[in-house]
Amino acid sequence: MSLPYRPIQWNESKVLYDAVIAAGIIGYLLVFAAVSLATGPRPDLPEAGALLTRASGSLAILMLHALLAIGPLSRLHPGFIVLLANRRHLGVATFLIAGTHGALATVLYHSSGAMNPLASILIGNGQVLSPYEFPFEVFGFAALLILAVLAATSHDFWIACLGLARWKRLHMLAYLAYVLLLMHTGLGTLQSSGNPIRALLLAVGAALLIWLHWKAARIERAKDAEIHQTDVDGWLRVCRAEEIPENRAVIVNAPTERVAVFRHWQGVSAISNVCAHQGGPLGEGVVEAGCVRCPWHGALYFPHTGASPPPYPKAVATFNLRVVDGVLYLHPTPNPPGTAVEPAARPVRRGSARPAATAPGSQPASGPKEGS
Repeated sequence: MSLPYRPIQWNESKVLYDAVIAAGIIGYLLVFAAVSLATGPRPDLPEAGALLTRASGSLAILMLHALLAIGPLSRLHPGFIVLLANRRHLGVATFLIAGTHGALATVLYHSSGAMNPLASILIGNGQVLSPYEFPFEVFGFAALLILAVLAATSHDFWIACLGLARWKRLHMLAYLAYVLLLMHTGLGTLQSSGNPIRALLLAVGAALLIWLHWKAARIERAKDAEIHQTDVDGWLRVCRAEEIPENRAVIVNAPTERVAVFRHWQGVSAISNVCAHQGGPLGEGVVEAGCVRCPWHGALYFPHTGASPPPYPKAVATFNLRVVDGVLYLHPTPNPPGTAVEPAARPVRRGSARPAATAPGSQPASGPKEGS
């Protein structure tokens, strides 16, 4: 492959994120063990292994709930974006805990017979018609395989290799893994315990996840339903430049995508709202030190070119802007990623007239004339 692999660039944020994950894992296992010991007899060695198996299994499903909730939570409230920045670390940790559970369960329950442990998991139990004897391990095995693929492809190298759209589609398999784990855990609970509390907790967790995603999707659909007026040339009306907060953006719904229109010290520039790194909403970021900073992972782009500062090769599409009677208009056709476009509505220097702001490559106006 021609794409170079770059090791993880550790920083204080990543170290703190991973430290919190590790502390949470250790704390959960200790609490689980303490509660189990306090409510039951002192376990022997095999029972201790079974205890760790149950602890790691319940922790894995809990972590997967948290992993899938971070996305909609960050859309509902910006305070959760801090959890989104290094979400892939939580995903890898979830796979490691699920893998630990799978390894322990295999050793304890599928390695003492004459059949190969893998064969024992897949075909060792033929009772497929009874939920109380169903081979629920098959669902867990399939979910673990999916989590393994997602963990292995979590690095930015695979985003560059597969392309952002394919990488996103691949990692949507996390929802399939979640459904498989629900079936694995639910059927396993039916077989191991008559207590309905575990099944009830699973149902509550699933319902909460469904509600969060529905709520976030409803908000996003409302944003997409906003219709921007067009002039006779098909340019989309944005707003007056002074209505855009300094170093922030308004988001325009073009026919094919959302566009972030930023007001910065050089004027007003428009770039794709979709970050080239992991698809973050650039329009919800800010301009810092002359660059748009993605709110998800901190990727930087120059607002007038859409290109990242060297040595980073990423770039997003730019869009042409013009000013008509003091109102900003956006042409919905994107320029190739990294194309420089002169900022519109440049600040007026004292003692000089404001020049007309016509973006390079824009067509002569046959409708309203451009104004200041």
